Amino acid sequence: MGAGSEPGPEADAGQTADKSGQGVVAAFGQSLKTLRTRAGMEREEFGRRLGYSASTIASFEQGRRIPPPRAIDRSDEVLDAGGLLKVWKDQLERAQYPAFFQGMAQLEKQAIELLAYDTLVVNGLLQTEEYTRALVGNHRPPVDPETIEQRVTARLARQEIFERRPARLLSFVMCESVLRRKFGGRVVLRGQLEQLLLIGQRRNVELQVMPLECEDNAGLEGPFTVVTSEDGKRFVYAEVQGTSALETDPKQAVLAAARYGIIRSQALTPRESLEYIEKLLGEL
Repeated sequence: MGAGSEPGPEADAGQTADKSGQGVVAAFGQSLKTLRTRAGMEREEFGRRLGYSASTIASFEQGRRIPPPRAIDRSDEVLDAGGLLKVWKDQLERAQYPAFFQGMAQLEKQAIELLAYDTLVVNGLLQTEEYTRALVGNHRPPVDPETIEQRVTARLARQEIFERRPARLLSFVMCESVLRRKFGGRVVLRGQLEQLLLIGQRRNVELQVMPLECEDNAGLEGPFTVVTSEDGKRFVYAEVQGTSALETDPKQAVLAAARYGIIRSQALTPRESLEYIEKLLGEL
């Protein structure tokens, strides 16, 4: 949700924006360049005003990198664009994700409850920057440095869900194996486990571990996420090998939520899970 759900939800695609969003990114870049040129500002000066290098500004203008929302706002102010750049923000936000994840990304923003079960990697909503960077860096075929930065930025931006008010109800169950894989090395895993301990203390978050020794596991069909939107509708998201399915059938959503409830009952309790994560941390 990568997850990280990545896999699940959000797989690491190998392009800065997939084909459905490349036109948007290119058009924004051209608009940015036109307004900068009209203002008589060189890339070096413009980058200095925004806190970026001239090469990064060139990446924005050439459609090779999507600027974060704050950079778009600042660009609009510096170039006195009168909102002409800010209107691109929603489209650029969608473009930063692969096409198969864009629907899920929008649902995440509207979610009042999110239930995620992960078996391969730490859920994307829980990942540290270093862990995310290690995952994207492991993609095969390899992705270019700018794509890595874009994927990292996009994934971390999704974690804004923890700060929303009113607070969302967030539940994560992950297999013990997820917590033992040393993506990026021992130091990266240590930082990731420490972050899980911090997030697990939030009152609106429940983290649970499914031990490898558990004899019963209703989640053998793989990772999935159940999202409840503000209007009460439920959706099921699943992802594998760069493809995804967003199930909108209410019956299937109810069954998935019920299955998640069984998985949660089979896993360690949230308190036991945090103690278990502390134990794993102590073993590193």
